[in-house]
Amino acid sequence: MIPALISGYSERESSEMASAILSQMGLKDRLSHRVGELSGGEQQRVAIARALIMGPQLLLADEPTGNLDKATGDDITRLLLSLNKSRDLALVIATHNMELAQQMSKQLLLVDGRFV
Repeated sequence: MIPALISGYSERESSEMASAILSQMGLKDRLSHRVGELSGGEQQRVAIARALIMGPQLLLADEPTGNLDKATGDDITRLLLSLNKSRDLALVIATHNMELAQQMSKQLLLVDGRFV
């Protein structure tokens, strides 16, 4: 909601935008919860929603699955790939998760500070 408020949208418009995107991410039932009351996967989806609320063409994600269990990490991976297709969203992801990296259309591998 805050990015929309900063961009000049009214509180009502910002709330509607936030509700819509959080609902798309399966968080409709968690709209009134504080961040500390959310699971790690829910917090990650909120962070992604915050980044997407203004409709960017590019999402930069640093270790989006890094602190998540395998099942939740797989959920986040599916969400990112879905957003890539449904919103024509370019993804730039830094990760140590080779499963996630292999699902991207292009990968760059950094070893000892050099691309290989």
